[in-house]
Amino acid sequence: MEKTAKRTQSTDAGCEPAVSTKHQRWSRSMTLTKTLLAAALLSMANMSSPAFSADEYNTSSGLTAAGAPLGLHGVDPVAFVNLGNRIDGSARHTAVHDGVAYYFATEEAMNTFSADPAAYLPQNGGFCTFGVSVGKKFDGDPQFAAIVDERLYLFLNEAIFREFQKDEAGTIAKAKENWKKIRATAASDL
Repeated sequence: MEKTAKRTQSTDAGCEPAVSTKHQRWSRSMTLTKTLLAAALLSMANMSSPAFSADEYNTSSGLTAAGAPLGLHGVDPVAFVNLGNRIDGSARHTAVHDGVAYYFATEEAMNTFSADPAAYLPQNGGFCTFGVSVGKKFDGDPQFAAIVDERLYLFLNEAIFREFQKDEAGTIAKAKENWKKIRATAASDL
């Protein structure tokens, strides 16, 4: 008898709010639909930005607090080019250029970059210069880098960097020519 009474009580209590519950479910469903639609539109907008167009820049996966993917593995490009020293940047000093975020060790370095980004950007979108010279887009690791004619070139690893050193001018020339052809091509398509 107690079981029946409990069932009846919960059924009676649940009958009246049923209309309200249907309305709440419909309202939650509409909110979810709007949220998903907004998220889809936002992601489509992000995909059309230059940084996402076809791997034109070698970036870390994910987004920085600035809303853009991180370039140069977080290393300060101004310190790299001006001092020849690989110094980690800080998210406190972030500049976004062409849809890619770069970190800097100081505000002064960030301002220097912002005044003339082309002077400090890694060549070939930050991809391995030797890889680009053979028509590929491999990760450019700041641990293996060279500054030639005040330009920053990155390489996949030590072995590849040593290959580059055997013919720096030839590798750079081939990479420059190939970059024109592969810049807008996704790395996975090469």
